[in-house]
Amino acid sequence: MEIALFQPDIAGNVGTTLRTAACFGVPAHIIEPCGFPFSDGALKRAGMDYAVRANVRRHADWPGFHDWSVGAGRRIVLMTTAGATPLSAFAFESGDILLLGAESSGVPQHVHDAAAARVAIPMRTGFRSLNVAVAAGIALAEALRQTKGFPA
Repeated sequence: MEIALFQPDIAGNVGTTLRTAACFGVPAHIIEPCGFPFSDGALKRAGMDYAVRANVRRHADWPGFHDWSVGAGRRIVLMTTAGATPLSAFAFESGDILLLGAESSGVPQHVHDAAAARVAIPMRTGFRSLNVAVAAGIALAEALRQTKGFPA
């Protein structure tokens, strides 16, 4: 299982997501450009010392990430409020990449189109969305539960 953040806007959310990835031993991808200066110092402040211990791969742009994922034979599972499948009804596979969009704008249509699946975390009516780092943690926990991928 892997996590990817598409053009994230908020350093704190990246730090929190990288901390989650480090704690569960899950590789993380940052698809640039970011909406903040991406540096080890900024990540350390946002994710404490856990973020610098994460296995992070940076991609200069969407085409670079997409080419990498296709070459690696990975399925992209887009977590989206416009998802067609509720999280509890989706069957994850151990090699999946959980892709989360930018806090301010999500992902563009061509990224939706490139995803093998679109999955939504069910919420109460009247709520727009969860924080992206919280959504990443919820989706990752369910994916690891299904694939028996939690660390021993």
